[in-house]
Amino acid sequence: MSARIEQHTIYQIPLDQRHGKAHQLFTLWFGANLNVLTVVTGALATTIFHQSFLSAVLAILLGNLVGTIFMALHAAQGPRLGVPQMVQSRGQFGAKGAGFVVALVAFMYVGYAGTAFVTGGQSVHFIVPSLSQNAAIVAIAVISLAAAIYGHDVIHFSTRMMTYVSGSALLLAFIWLLLITPIPGSFLTQGSFSAVGFFKMVSMGALWQLGYAPYVSDYSRYLPPDSGPRSAFWSCYWGTTLGAVLPMILGAMIGPAVTDGNVVTAIAQLTGRRVSLAIMLLLVPGVAVAGAICLYGGALAMITLGHTLMPHWRITHRARVAIASSIFLVALLISIVGATNFLPLYSHFNELLLYLLVPWTAVNLIDYYLIRFGDYHVPSFFAADGGVYGHYNLTALACYLVGIVVQIPFVAADFYTGPGARALGGVDISWIIGIAVVSPVYYFAVRSFQRPLLAARGTDATEEC
Repeated sequence: MSARIEQHTIYQIPLDQRHGKAHQLFTLWFGANLNVLTVVTGALATTIFHQSFLSAVLAILLGNLVGTIFMALHAAQGPRLGVPQMVQSRGQFGAKGAGFVVALVAFMYVGYAGTAFVTGGQSVHFIVPSLSQNAAIVAIAVISLAAAIYGHDVIHFSTRMMTYVSGSALLLAFIWLLLITPIPGSFLTQGSFSAVGFFKMVSMGALWQLGYAPYVSDYSRYLPPDSGPRSAFWSCYWGTTLGAVLPMILGAMIGPAVTDGNVVTAIAQLTGRRVSLAIMLLLVPGVAVAGAICLYGGALAMITLGHTLMPHWRITHRARVAIASSIFLVALLISIVGATNFLPLYSHFNELLLYLLVPWTAVNLIDYYLIRFGDYHVPSFFAADGGVYGHYNLTALACYLVGIVVQIPFVAADFYTGPGARALGGVDISWIIGIAVVSPVYYFAVRSFQRPLLAARGTDATEEC
């Protein structure tokens, strides 16, 4: 068994161990998005935001099509550099400067995993009522941990299977609701377009995709460098866009039948017990895979954070297994003991985390594509002194702080609504403001203040994998 467990952790993947094809990123992200939580997100458009079905579909499409651009640009970095996304951030922020973002991402993974466990447990309990919800949560969590321990290749294989398994559930749901026992026509006509609700759903779709940015290249880092960033970008782009849009549209379609936020009950009400059981049975494995992605990415992020604090630590696959298991225990405890109180609070805090990640995305992408053109000195990512990138990049850190500040007036969340958002009727455009401001500010700041430094390091910073 240990021979098949992934041996690599956060270090650069050697060229002779690179494998796979860029098109496999399509099934990875398509399959990863096919689960109950994506359906729940889509249902918000016609329930909480009171949109008509048509305007809901347009908002879902627009948000995902735009948000995935940034997510896929991160994915294209993996084949060239061969390291996890959070390690690569040291090239922009410095060895220690990147630590804050890494810590945020590590915490985010814990909550994501807990949410996946609860969602999966509720679905299993619906399928097998005799099994308590807590026991179902444990079952989903254990499956997630097993896949996370085996690592990269097993997760790729699992999501590839979900493309067919959960994809069948989605197809069955659409066929049943549109052709066999059509949903009431009023479902497609009730609600109405409103700018506030429409743009809230656009932001929901965009932030759904931006949430993948901190770990998307973790799953492209094994690809050979000659697989090409273009292929990685488009495979990832269309995989995650279609994987998110289709179940979200299903959620928007059944939204009028949703009561108390229970999508599973709504599906059962519209399709009948037997068909809904088949749909949920096919969708449930996708939640376990989503949990595995969270545990695997969380382990890499925690290892990166630990290496930041202890740069001489030589990490092995055993450390990855131990850390993934620790995250599993914390997330499981949260999902069982604190689901009622913690998860709603955590969802609000997770909104805050996404706001904090927006300026990181802008700095990372501008630095990679417009400043260094993908040329980084990978050994410096692991140097105790930060190598050519040092401990801190003050320019990047300052721009990151600017990105947080400029978003604040435009935040519209349960925990806070800024004056700019109130003036727009509650529409949250903070992520647009953050990216629009930080991108040019960082670009011109580097060109103005760090040009001699970049020129002096240019030769060293272009070492290939």
